[in-house]
Amino acid sequence: MRRIFADTLYWVAITHRKDQWHHAAVRVSRQLSGCHLITTDEVLTEVLAAFCEAGPMLRERAATLVRNLHKKATVTVHPQSRGTFLSGLDLYEARPDKGYSLTDCISMNVMQQEGITEVLTHDAHFITQEGFTVPL
Repeated sequence: MRRIFADTLYWVAITHRKDQWHHAAVRVSRQLSGCHLITTDEVLTEVLAAFCEAGPMLRERAATLVRNLHKKATVTVHPQSRGTFLSGLDLYEARPDKGYSLTDCISMNVMQQEGITEVLTHDAHFITQEGFTVPL
């Protein structure tokens, strides 16, 4: 089964109908039915942070999304741990010339460990700097 990493930008776009990437994210989601999505607790933390001041409706929608993702058979959410934090920190320190966030580093580590090369994002860090690709 094809496995694709889903980044913060993807989940935010899926959740918020007025996000500039919403229609593209919905279109890609339809085309990728049958694929298994991989993400991390750290990515989902960023999703919740993105909506923390967006009002009760979007805040609730984001919380519902995160709860549902943990239950879906077609999504794997890698848990947050001291080990993922420290290995992300290692990559963060190893790339002082890059604008990677710690969450980016943790995500890249998970993708590398899982052998995933495709990522649902528009983040140049993943695409041009580390050689991952965007599906379709």
